[in-house]
Amino acid sequence: MNVSVIGATGYTGFELVKLLSRHKYFTIASLTSESYAGQAISEVYPQLAGVCDIILSENNIEKEAEKADAFFLCLPHKTAMETAQTLYDKNKIVIDLSADFRLDDVCLYESVYKTIHTAKELLNKAVYGQPELFGDKIKNSRLIAVPGCYPTSIIVPMYPIIDAGLADTDFIVADSKSGVSGAGRKPSMNNAFCETNEDFKPYGIFSHRHNAEIDFILSKTGKPINVTFTPHLLPINRGILSTVYFKTEASADDIKSLWQKVYCGKKLVRIKNEIPAVKNVVGSSFIDISVFKKDGKAIVVSALDNLLKGASGQALQCLNILAGLNEEEGLI
Repeated sequence: MNVSVIGATGYTGFELVKLLSRHKYFTIASLTSESYAGQAISEVYPQLAGVCDIILSENNIEKEAEKADAFFLCLPHKTAMETAQTLYDKNKIVIDLSADFRLDDVCLYESVYKTIHTAKELLNKAVYGQPELFGDKIKNSRLIAVPGCYPTSIIVPMYPIIDAGLADTDFIVADSKSGVSGAGRKPSMNNAFCETNEDFKPYGIFSHRHNAEIDFILSKTGKPINVTFTPHLLPINRGILSTVYFKTEASADDIKSLWQKVYCGKKLVRIKNEIPAVKNVVGSSFIDISVFKKDGKAIVVSALDNLLKGASGQALQCLNILAGLNEEEGLI
C-alpha cells in the first residue's frame, strides 16, 4: 500500500517516517511540508540520511491525492478537517492525528476548540482510533481519529474498569505528566530549554482540551464521566506518566484479571506488577499499566511514549488493522 504523510516535518511526522521506512507492507509515496518544501526529509532530519531521502512537497492536496492510498495527517488542529474532507471525498483512507474528528459532537468540538467545524458531515463517519478498544470499528472505516496522548494514557487502563462497573465514577482524578515534545516542534517560550529545564509544574488546570476528550470517550461506556484531569510538564524530551485515583470495591487482582481478558493478545498493552516507568516505554509503542489497591481506594499508573503509542505508533497500528495486517506490524 502506498502511503503519504501530510506535515512530515513535525515530531509526529518524523516518527511516522521512521516507522514507515522499515515497514514491510507500506511504501512512502510522498511527504509534504509547508516550511521545508523542496528539501529532502533527510536534510531536515539528518538521522534519515540513507534511510529516507524523499523530497518534501507542498501541501497541494489535490495533487498529493493521486500519489497514495492512505494518508496520515500530521497537521494542527483546525486545519486538518478540510484536508480530510478532500481526501475522504476521493475515497482515500485518512488517519488524522489532530483533534478534529475525535469528538463526534459538533457542539462540544466547537466549544472546546473555539472554531467552526467545516466538515461536520464526516464526524459520524470517523472512528476513534484506539486500536485495542475499538479495533472492530477501525477496520470498517476510512476516517480514523487518532487519540490524544494524554487521553490514551488514561482511557486504555480506565475504560475497561468503568465499563465493567468497577469504579465509583463520582470522583476520578487523573494526574498526568508529559515531556516537552508533547507541545510540538514549533518554538515557543513555554517549551524553551531554559524555561523547562530543572522545573516541574502543572498547566491547563480545569481548562486542558484533552479533558473533554477523556470524558467524552469514557462516557461511551454508558456512564456519565467527569474526570478531574491535571497535566504537568516534565523537563524531559518525551514520555507520559499518568496516575489515576478512584474508589472501588474490586481488588487489584480483579482489575488485572479484567485487563488480561480485555487486552488478551494485545501485545502493545503490558500489564505490570511493578510501577510503570517512562524510561521503559520511551522509543516504543507499548503502554505499561498497573494497579494498586488499599482501603477501598485504587491507584492506576500508566506510562507511554507520547510520540509513539500516544500518536504516530498508534496511527500506524490503525492502518495495520485497516490493511488486514497484524496490528503490531512494524511496531515491535
